[in-house]
Amino acid sequence: MTNPLLSPSPLPYGLPPFACISAEHYAEAVEAGLSSQLQEVSRIAANPEPATLENTAVAMERSGRLLTRAAAAFFTLVSADASDAIKALETELSPKFSAHQDAVFMNRALYERFAAIDAKGLDAESSRLVQEYLKEFRQSGIQLDDAGQSRLREINAELSRVGTAFGQRVKEAMKSAALLIDDADHLAGLPEEAVTGAAEGAKLAGHDGKYLLSLIQPSNQPALAFLENRTIRRRLYEASLARGTDGGSLDVRDLVKAAAGLRAEKAALLGFANFAEMVVDQQTAPGSSEVLAMLGRLAPAAVRNARSEAEALAESAGHILEPWDWAYYSARVRKEKFDVDEQSLRPYFSLETVLNKGVFHAATQLYGVTFHERADLEGYHPDVRVWEVRNEDGSGLGLFLGDYYTRESKRGGAWMNSLVEQSSLLGTRSVVINNLNITKPAPGEPTLLSLDEVRTVFHEFGHALHGLFSEVTYPRFSGTSVPRDFVEYPSQVNEMWIMWPEVLANYARHYSTGEALPQDTVDKLNESLLWGEGFATTEYLGAALLDMAWHLLSGADVPDDVLAFEAKALADAGVAHPLIPPRYRTGYFQHIFAGAGYAAGYYSYIWSEVLDADTVEWFKENGGLTRSNGERFRSELLSRGNSRDPLESFRSFRGRDATLEPLLKRRGLD
Repeated sequence: MTNPLLSPSPLPYGLPPFACISAEHYAEAVEAGLSSQLQEVSRIAANPEPATLENTAVAMERSGRLLTRAAAAFFTLVSADASDAIKALETELSPKFSAHQDAVFMNRALYERFAAIDAKGLDAESSRLVQEYLKEFRQSGIQLDDAGQSRLREINAELSRVGTAFGQRVKEAMKSAALLIDDADHLAGLPEEAVTGAAEGAKLAGHDGKYLLSLIQPSNQPALAFLENRTIRRRLYEASLARGTDGGSLDVRDLVKAAAGLRAEKAALLGFANFAEMVVDQQTAPGSSEVLAMLGRLAPAAVRNARSEAEALAESAGHILEPWDWAYYSARVRKEKFDVDEQSLRPYFSLETVLNKGVFHAATQLYGVTFHERADLEGYHPDVRVWEVRNEDGSGLGLFLGDYYTRESKRGGAWMNSLVEQSSLLGTRSVVINNLNITKPAPGEPTLLSLDEVRTVFHEFGHALHGLFSEVTYPRFSGTSVPRDFVEYPSQVNEMWIMWPEVLANYARHYSTGEALPQDTVDKLNESLLWGEGFATTEYLGAALLDMAWHLLSGADVPDDVLAFEAKALADAGVAHPLIPPRYRTGYFQHIFAGAGYAAGYYSYIWSEVLDADTVEWFKENGGLTRSNGERFRSELLSRGNSRDPLESFRSFRGRDATLEPLLKRRGLD
């Protein structure tokens, strides 16, 4: 059978024909793609003609199409539907991807051609393309001698292996730490649909008649807000926090120490004081000291607010508060203070309505785009749905895939990724995916969301819009291919529309009666927005500062005792609240140790939120949900990708640099 990945997909927008692709096809296509791109690179580097934009930089942008196509489809499965065969293949291929990157960006002949390109007369995007390639060569070790490059290759290969192993152990640990409950009475307080989901989960795991409380990636688990049984809350909380550091076969402490040491050595080889400095050099932040200064400015106020919240919770509880009590009593105090019971809101937030009359509706009102479900197109799993997105004039913009339900083969959390990236050079339009981990209801029952899950749906769709609206020439700059500390900004902005009156009125309707969410409930929700911000900001800052602590180390300073280091790092940063663990502890901090995507970059969420909060103020000042506002945001920012400095795009949209005050006000830190 012909491997369908070896040639461009015949499906609309280049959607991979997943139904026809086997694990063997991925292996063959990736290997062929690695080989063919190296041949293309060799031809570019050996070209006897003088280096030009077209024969060097543009040629590089055209190269590797097979590898890009195969890797995008393969890594989608690694994250969202990893069979044993896919996991084994990931372990085998990850070091090869790392070695391939090194082979390209440690190629001195190729670097010399880029360095020889005459940038005079180039348009701004083409000039930026050349400069960004030169920067990547330098950050990849082109300046090192042969011995230095050899060691760097070894480090990169080992980091790839360590990151893959960390991600796989964390995924398995999340499954194995799920709490098995024998008696339904122990689940008192848990929403009915959650009990049904726990029963179904236990049945699928071979424990028919019991209940399985599965975990999500962060420290605090949703069920803690509902479970009346304090012992069950404690067991669930402790199971969550022990992941990866319990001494079992899935313990990751050896991998953490290896990653920290290797990253510190890599940074030193490349001339940086530490890995954090190396990472921030690629971001919009001026340096790691500026990042630490901002986090340090926020921490005292966040912890102060958290202490005030803790006092109110202890008063409501009538006993000494423990960490596993926080979410439960926070929900109770929220109801007492603001008469808001988030559980009673779920019937107003069905996934179908949130998508069609909330997320899609807001995008149509702002940008004129429309969404058309394509039942004729298949994703990589039966749960995946496909929509064609069209511009206001009916022209095709791309495809949006939604994969909303949790399953054993999917990693935790929520994310967006691209299967095809827009590029006018290649004539491609975007194909993007949103993945969430919502519990699947019983057959025939609606999928009812918590307010937090509604927020996640809107957030991830903001990433999707960033990808779909891309209008760049070069694939290197497409969509979300921006610095890590800018990438969260458009997605955070999209959360604005959740509570925007005309959007909320359109989607927040009872799934069975169609009744709108009562206005007095909406008013109470708005009044309660600051409740819990002390906790939320403190747990986030704990994770961000823990990340920085791991990556400010020199190789000689990598600790032997991982948990002692974590405790000291949190205490030194002033965020070691006894009732609030960091959002991710070291043992399951997949953002920073499963690969290097957010390593020394978890701060980016709040760094981006400075831009986001200022942007929300702009929308409020300029009439809100209007086509003209949407067009300005789309044309000046969302469509630009990394084709110009993202902060320049922000200034072009906003008319000035961002200020911190809107963020401080939003989080109650002013």
